[in-house]
Amino acid sequence: MDFGAVLQTNPPSARVVQLAQLAEVHGFSHVWTFDSHLLWQEPYVIHSRILAETRKIVVGPMVTNPATRDWTVTASTFATLNEMYGNRTICGIGRGDSAVRVTNGAPTTLKTLRESIHVIRELANSRAVLHNGATLRFPWSTGSSLEVWVAAYGPLALKLAGEVGDGFILQMADLDVAEWMIGTVRDAAANVGRDPASISICVAAPMYIGDDWEHMRNQCRWFGGMVGNHVADIVAKYGTESLVPKALTDYIAGRSGYDYNQHGRAGNTHADFVPDEIVDRFCLLGTSKDHIVKLQALKELGVDQFAGYLQHDNKEETLRVYGETVIPALTDPIVAKL
Repeated sequence: MDFGAVLQTNPPSARVVQLAQLAEVHGFSHVWTFDSHLLWQEPYVIHSRILAETRKIVVGPMVTNPATRDWTVTASTFATLNEMYGNRTICGIGRGDSAVRVTNGAPTTLKTLRESIHVIRELANSRAVLHNGATLRFPWSTGSSLEVWVAAYGPLALKLAGEVGDGFILQMADLDVAEWMIGTVRDAAANVGRDPASISICVAAPMYIGDDWEHMRNQCRWFGGMVGNHVADIVAKYGTESLVPKALTDYIAGRSGYDYNQHGRAGNTHADFVPDEIVDRFCLLGTSKDHIVKLQALKELGVDQFAGYLQHDNKEETLRVYGETVIPALTDPIVAKL
């Protein structure tokens, strides 16, 4: 299993770069950042600095969207970073949440998401693509390589992820929900003739190493509020009696609103409706042993990467314990002599 660290691009940007360096030191293979241009600093500028200040780490947004950025510009950014730093980028993409809602916009349609994935992937892989009636290609790009991983929750979005994604991002670590969603993505891949095993599966959720459960839960309760925005969309479309597991939909019954000014922040007052049980199910909290047990269960479900959010007050210690204890426990050992 690979491991990623998910960061917000809050100022000072040097702090974000520092955390990315620390993640690499402790054995993380990926650094992801939020992409919401009004709430936080521009991620791709910071990605360039992270790549310059690390050796192997792969960087990308978790997640960008097709609405706030021109698709060809997004592809050009990735291809440029790949030329500069040697194919160390990855693109997480979804329909859009905070980046579009803060500007009173709305998530894109799945048709638009599907089209954008094709355009971004072809151009960022140094290939030609038909877009807006013209065949386009970057004349300066050769050998660029970019995977596009699709973030999804609802049945149709999961189907799209299985049909066209290089990977699937599930922003939640609930085992029951993960099993259903991974199965749905893989079934969709098989139905269009793809090898289901070829799709990388990434589970992303807050990770907090500690033993004060009340404090850990309060530091990570914001995540249930963030997920609730997507769940509310699903319930509005499909109702409460759908294929979506009750473990995902029932908890938003007490949701009354959401303030994007507090998006993704510990202490978010609009996440008070999220019960402790949901925090425990959606996140990875507790001692290193607690984390290892849940990660092993996720690995058995076919999860290839766990990406841990660090929007809390225990960033460095969590990275350290992961590097010294958790990651080694989830890594197949290599012996010097058989």
